[in-house]
Amino acid sequence: MLKKSDKKLTKEEQLLQDHKMIRESLKDKKRIVVKIGSSSVIHEATGGLDFVKLEKLARYLTDLHNQGKDVVLVSSGAIGMGVKALGLPKRPASIARSQACAAVGQGYLIGVYERFFKEYNQQIAQILITKETMINNERRVNARNTFIELLDMGVIPIVNENDTVATEEIEFGDNDTLAAIVCALVKGDLLILLTDIDGFYTDDPHKNPSAQIIPMVEQIDENIEGMAKGVTSRYGTGGMATKIAAANICNDSGADMIIASGAKAENLNKIMDGEPLGTIFKAHKRPDFHLISYLENKPYMED
Repeated sequence: MLKKSDKKLTKEEQLLQDHKMIRESLKDKKRIVVKIGSSSVIHEATGGLDFVKLEKLARYLTDLHNQGKDVVLVSSGAIGMGVKALGLPKRPASIARSQACAAVGQGYLIGVYERFFKEYNQQIAQILITKETMINNERRVNARNTFIELLDMGVIPIVNENDTVATEEIEFGDNDTLAAIVCALVKGDLLILLTDIDGFYTDDPHKNPSAQIIPMVEQIDENIEGMAKGVTSRYGTGGMATKIAAANICNDSGADMIIASGAKAENLNKIMDGEPLGTIFKAHKRPDFHLISYLENKPYMED
Protein backbone atom coordinates (compact mmCIF):
# COMPACT_ATOMS: atom_id res chain seq x y z
CA MET A 1 0.00 0.00 0.00
CA LEU A 2 1.36 3.42 -1.01
CA LYS A 3 2.04 5.96 1.68
CA LYS A 4 0.26 9.29 1.34
CA SER A 5 3.55 10.95 0.41
CA ASP A 6 4.10 8.33 -2.32
CA LYS A 7 0.70 8.83 -3.90
CA LYS A 8 0.94 9.29 -7.64
CA LEU A 9 -0.22 12.73 -8.73
CA THR A 10 -3.03 13.04 -11.23
CA LYS A 11 -2.33 14.93 -14.45
CA GLU A 12 -4.22 17.94 -13.12
CA GLU A 13 -2.34 17.87 -9.81
CA GLN A 14 0.97 17.61 -11.65
CA LEU A 15 0.07 20.62 -13.83
CA LEU A 16 -0.81 22.64 -10.74
CA GLN A 17 2.48 21.70 -9.12
CA ASP A 18 4.45 22.54 -12.27
CA HIS A 19 2.62 25.86 -12.55
CA LYS A 20 3.46 26.76 -8.97
CA MET A 21 7.14 25.87 -9.46
CA ILE A 22 7.39 27.93 -12.65
CA ARG A 23 5.76 30.92 -10.98
CA GLU A 24 8.13 30.70 -8.03
CA SER A 25 11.10 30.55 -10.42
CA LEU A 26 10.22 33.89 -12.03
CA LYS A 27 11.98 35.80 -9.27
CA ASP A 28 15.23 34.22 -10.48
CA LYS A 29 14.92 35.47 -14.06
CA LYS A 30 17.88 37.64 -15.04
CA ARG A 31 16.89 39.34 -18.31
CA ILE A 32 13.30 40.53 -18.56
CA VAL A 33 11.45 42.21 -21.43
CA VAL A 34 8.22 44.02 -20.53
CA LYS A 35 5.76 45.18 -23.18
CA ILE A 36 2.98 47.61 -22.34
CA GLY A 37 0.21 48.29 -24.84
CA SER A 38 -1.42 51.56 -25.85
CA SER A 39 -4.61 50.72 -23.97
CA SER A 40 -2.57 50.44 -20.78
CA VAL A 41 -0.82 53.81 -21.06
CA ILE A 42 -3.54 56.01 -22.58
CA HIS A 43 -6.90 57.00 -21.11
CA GLU A 44 -9.48 55.71 -23.57
CA ALA A 45 -11.97 58.52 -22.96
CA THR A 46 -9.56 61.40 -23.61
CA GLY A 47 -6.52 59.98 -25.40
CA GLY A 48 -4.25 61.46 -22.75
CA LEU A 49 -1.41 59.58 -21.07
CA ASP A 50 -2.05 57.80 -17.78
CA PHE A 51 0.70 59.50 -15.77
CA VAL A 52 -0.03 57.61 -12.55
CA LYS A 53 0.42 54.25 -14.25
CA LEU A 54 3.55 55.30 -16.13
CA GLU A 55 5.13 56.66 -12.93
CA LYS A 56 4.49 53.36 -11.16
CA LEU A 57 5.79 51.40 -14.15
CA ALA A 58 9.04 53.39 -14.04
CA ARG A 59 9.32 52.69 -10.30
CA TYR A 60 8.76 48.94 -10.62
CA LEU A 61 11.10 48.54 -13.59
CA THR A 62 13.80 50.50 -11.76
CA ASP A 63 13.32 48.28 -8.72
CA LEU A 64 13.77 45.18 -10.89
CA HIS A 65 16.98 46.72 -12.23
CA ASN A 66 18.12 47.47 -8.69
CA GLN A 67 17.71 43.76 -7.92
CA GLY A 68 20.45 43.06 -10.46
CA LYS A 69 18.23 42.19 -13.41
CA ASP A 70 18.53 43.38 -16.99
CA VAL A 71 15.33 45.14 -18.06
CA VAL A 72 14.01 46.14 -21.49
CA LEU A 73 10.72 48.00 -22.00
CA VAL A 74 8.77 47.81 -25.25
CA SER A 75 6.19 50.59 -25.18
CA SER A 76 3.29 51.39 -27.48
CA GLY A 77 1.54 54.75 -27.46
CA ALA A 78 3.54 56.97 -29.84
CA ILE A 79 0.83 57.31 -32.49
CA GLY A 80 -1.90 57.79 -29.90
CA MET A 81 0.18 60.44 -28.17
CA GLY A 82 0.75 62.19 -31.49
CA VAL A 83 -2.97 62.16 -32.24
CA LYS A 84 -3.60 63.86 -28.90
CA ALA A 85 -0.78 66.38 -29.28
CA LEU A 86 -1.93 67.39 -32.77
CA GLY A 87 -5.54 67.75 -31.69
CA LEU A 88 -6.88 65.16 -34.13
CA PRO A 89 -10.32 63.67 -33.38
CA LYS A 90 -9.18 60.10 -33.97
CA ARG A 91 -6.32 57.97 -35.25
CA PRO A 92 -5.85 58.76 -38.97
CA ALA A 93 -6.52 56.15 -41.62
CA SER A 94 -3.65 57.08 -43.94
CA ILE A 95 -0.18 55.66 -43.38
CA ALA A 96 1.54 59.01 -43.98
CA ARG A 97 -0.56 60.83 -41.37
CA SER A 98 -0.15 57.98 -38.88
CA GLN A 99 3.62 58.18 -39.37
CA ALA A 100 3.48 61.94 -38.82
CA CYS A 101 1.59 61.33 -35.57
CA ALA A 102 4.24 58.79 -34.54
CA ALA A 103 7.02 61.31 -35.22
CA VAL A 104 5.36 63.85 -32.93
CA GLY A 105 4.14 61.38 -30.31
CA GLN A 106 7.39 59.46 -29.88
CA GLY A 107 9.14 62.59 -28.62
CA TYR A 108 6.36 63.25 -26.13
CA LEU A 109 6.31 59.64 -24.96
CA ILE A 110 10.05 59.26 -24.40
CA GLY A 111 10.07 62.64 -22.64
CA VAL A 112 7.50 61.40 -20.14
CA TYR A 113 9.45 58.20 -19.54
CA GLU A 114 12.67 60.14 -19.08
CA ARG A 115 11.05 62.39 -16.48
CA PHE A 116 9.66 59.50 -14.44
CA PHE A 117 12.76 57.30 -14.59
CA LYS A 118 14.92 60.27 -13.64
CA GLU A 119 13.02 60.49 -10.34
CA TYR A 120 14.58 57.11 -9.48
CA ASN A 121 18.03 57.93 -10.87
CA GLN A 122 17.57 55.40 -13.66
CA GLN A 123 19.10 56.08 -17.06
CA ILE A 124 17.05 55.12 -20.12
CA ALA A 125 17.74 54.97 -23.85
CA GLN A 126 15.41 55.09 -26.84
CA ILE A 127 15.72 52.40 -29.52
CA LEU A 128 13.55 52.56 -32.64
CA ILE A 129 13.81 49.59 -34.96
CA THR A 130 12.16 48.15 -38.05
CA LYS A 131 11.78 44.61 -39.30
CA GLU A 132 14.29 45.47 -42.01
CA THR A 133 16.86 46.17 -39.30
CA MET A 134 16.37 42.70 -37.87
CA ILE A 135 16.55 40.89 -41.21
CA ASN A 136 19.77 42.57 -42.31
CA ASN A 137 22.65 40.63 -40.72
CA GLU A 138 24.93 43.59 -40.08
CA ARG A 139 22.18 45.84 -38.72
CA ARG A 140 20.79 43.09 -36.52
CA VAL A 141 24.20 42.39 -35.00
CA ASN A 142 24.72 46.12 -34.45
CA ALA A 143 21.30 46.39 -32.80
CA ARG A 144 22.03 43.45 -30.50
CA ASN A 145 25.44 44.87 -29.59
CA THR A 146 23.79 48.19 -28.72
CA PHE A 147 21.24 46.46 -26.50
CA ILE A 148 23.94 44.46 -24.70
CA GLU A 149 26.17 47.50 -24.16
CA LEU A 150 23.27 49.49 -22.74
CA LEU A 151 22.31 46.67 -20.39
CA ASP A 152 25.92 46.24 -19.31
CA MET A 153 26.00 49.96 -18.46
CA GLY A 154 22.88 49.68 -16.34
CA VAL A 155 20.59 51.44 -18.82
CA ILE A 156 16.97 50.43 -19.46
CA PRO A 157 16.32 50.51 -23.23
CA ILE A 158 12.83 51.67 -24.25
CA VAL A 159 11.88 50.19 -27.60
CA ASN A 160 9.27 50.92 -30.21
CA GLU A 161 8.89 50.18 -33.88
CA ASN A 162 10.13 53.04 -36.03
CA ASP A 163 6.62 53.89 -37.26
CA THR A 164 7.84 56.98 -39.13
CA VAL A 165 9.58 54.85 -41.78
CA ALA A 166 7.95 51.42 -41.50
CA THR A 167 5.62 50.34 -44.29
CA GLU A 168 3.29 47.36 -44.56
CA GLU A 169 6.06 45.33 -46.18
CA ILE A 170 8.66 45.93 -43.47
CA GLU A 171 6.62 46.38 -40.29
CA PHE A 172 6.34 43.91 -37.42
CA GLY A 173 2.60 44.47 -37.41
CA ASP A 174 2.22 44.60 -33.67
CA ASN A 175 4.34 45.39 -30.65
CA ASP A 176 3.59 41.93 -29.22
CA THR A 177 5.63 40.45 -32.06
CA LEU A 178 8.26 43.17 -31.73
CA ALA A 179 8.63 42.45 -28.01
CA ALA A 180 9.06 38.73 -28.66
CA ILE A 181 11.71 39.38 -31.30
CA VAL A 182 13.57 41.76 -28.97
CA CYS A 183 13.41 39.11 -26.23
CA ALA A 184 14.93 36.55 -28.60
CA LEU A 185 17.53 39.03 -29.87
CA VAL A 186 18.88 39.87 -26.40
CA LYS A 187 18.47 36.26 -25.19
CA GLY A 188 15.94 37.24 -22.57
CA ASP A 189 14.48 34.56 -20.33
CA LEU A 190 11.08 36.18 -19.67
CA LEU A 191 8.65 38.34 -21.65
CA ILE A 192 5.71 39.96 -19.87
CA LEU A 193 2.91 41.36 -22.04
CA LEU A 194 0.89 43.88 -20.04
CA THR A 195 -2.29 44.32 -22.02
CA ASP A 196 -6.03 44.97 -21.87
CA ILE A 197 -6.97 41.39 -20.96
CA ASP A 198 -6.36 39.33 -17.84
CA GLY A 199 -4.79 36.39 -19.66
CA PHE A 200 -5.55 33.68 -22.21
CA TYR A 201 -9.12 32.42 -22.02
CA THR A 202 -10.89 29.29 -23.27
CA ASP A 203 -13.26 31.62 -25.16
CA ASP A 204 -13.96 35.31 -25.60
CA PRO A 205 -14.91 36.41 -22.04
CA HIS A 206 -16.80 39.41 -23.44
CA LYS A 207 -19.18 37.11 -25.31
CA ASN A 208 -19.09 33.96 -23.20
CA PRO A 209 -19.49 34.46 -19.42
CA SER A 210 -18.46 30.81 -18.92
CA ALA A 211 -15.03 31.40 -20.45
CA GLN A 212 -12.21 30.52 -18.08
CA ILE A 213 -8.66 31.79 -17.90
CA ILE A 214 -5.94 29.22 -18.58
CA PRO A 215 -3.19 29.63 -15.94
CA MET A 216 -0.46 27.84 -17.92
CA VAL A 217 0.08 26.72 -21.50
CA GLU A 218 2.70 23.99 -21.80
CA GLN A 219 2.57 23.76 -25.58
CA ILE A 220 0.85 25.80 -28.27
CA ASP A 221 -1.18 23.34 -30.32
CA GLU A 222 -4.22 23.52 -32.59
CA ASN A 223 -6.52 23.54 -29.58
CA ILE A 224 -4.81 26.62 -28.13
CA GLU A 225 -4.75 28.34 -31.51
CA GLY A 226 -8.45 27.68 -31.93
CA MET A 227 -9.16 29.60 -28.76
CA ALA A 228 -7.59 32.76 -30.21
CA LYS A 229 -10.87 34.31 -31.27
CA GLY A 230 -11.24 36.17 -34.52
CA VAL A 231 -8.75 34.06 -36.46
CA THR A 232 -8.73 30.58 -37.94
CA SER A 233 -4.97 30.29 -38.25
CA ARG A 234 -1.84 32.07 -37.10
CA TYR A 235 -2.09 34.39 -40.09
CA GLY A 236 -4.59 36.55 -38.18
CA THR A 237 -3.48 39.97 -37.03
CA GLY A 238 -4.27 41.85 -33.87
CA GLY A 239 -5.72 40.74 -30.58
CA MET A 240 -4.93 37.31 -29.25
CA ALA A 241 -3.49 36.08 -32.57
CA THR A 242 -0.42 38.29 -32.23
CA LYS A 243 0.06 37.20 -28.63
CA ILE A 244 0.05 33.54 -29.65
CA ALA A 245 2.60 34.39 -32.37
CA ALA A 246 4.72 36.16 -29.76
CA ALA A 247 4.49 33.16 -27.44
CA ASN A 248 5.70 30.88 -30.25
CA ILE A 249 8.76 33.06 -30.81
CA CYS A 250 9.53 33.40 -27.10
CA ASN A 251 9.02 29.77 -26.20
CA ASP A 252 11.05 28.48 -29.15
CA SER A 253 13.90 30.87 -28.28
CA GLY A 254 13.93 29.58 -24.69
CA ALA A 255 11.96 32.27 -22.83
CA ASP A 256 8.79 32.01 -20.78
CA MET A 257 6.04 34.48 -21.68
CA ILE A 258 3.19 35.89 -19.59
CA ILE A 259 0.02 37.62 -20.73
CA ALA A 260 -1.45 39.70 -17.91
CA SER A 261 -3.58 42.76 -17.31
CA GLY A 262 -1.87 46.12 -17.56
CA ALA A 263 -4.75 47.84 -15.77
CA LYS A 264 -2.57 48.17 -12.66
CA ALA A 265 1.17 48.75 -12.88
CA GLU A 266 1.68 46.86 -9.62
CA ASN A 267 0.71 43.65 -11.45
CA LEU A 268 4.29 43.61 -12.69
CA ASN A 269 5.57 43.36 -9.12
CA LYS A 270 3.02 40.68 -8.26
CA ILE A 271 4.05 38.57 -11.26
CA MET A 272 7.72 38.77 -10.31
CA ASP A 273 6.81 37.76 -6.75
CA GLY A 274 5.26 34.55 -8.08
CA GLU A 275 1.59 35.44 -7.82
CA PRO A 276 -0.53 33.50 -10.35
CA LEU A 277 -1.65 36.44 -12.47
CA GLY A 278 -2.48 35.99 -16.14
CA THR A 279 -1.32 33.09 -18.30
CA ILE A 280 2.22 31.78 -18.52
CA PHE A 281 3.43 30.13 -21.72
CA LYS A 282 6.15 27.66 -20.82
CA ALA A 283 9.50 27.83 -22.65
CA HIS A 284 10.62 24.88 -24.76
CA LYS A 285 13.79 26.00 -26.50
CA ARG A 286 14.25 24.59 -29.97
CA PRO A 287 17.84 23.60 -30.74
CA ASP A 288 17.34 24.76 -34.34
CA PHE A 289 15.87 28.14 -33.41
CA HIS A 290 17.06 30.78 -35.86
CA LEU A 291 15.72 34.31 -35.51
CA ILE A 292 16.26 35.23 -39.18
CA SER A 293 14.24 32.23 -40.30
CA TYR A 294 11.44 33.32 -38.00
CA LEU A 295 11.45 36.84 -39.40
CA GLU A 296 11.59 35.82 -43.05
CA ASN A 297 9.49 32.64 -43.09
CA LYS A 298 7.24 33.18 -40.05
CA PRO A 299 7.10 29.52 -38.94
CA TYR A 300 5.37 30.76 -35.79
CA MET A 301 2.43 31.80 -37.98
CA GLU A 302 2.03 28.76 -40.20
CA ASP A 303 -0.69 26.12 -40.00
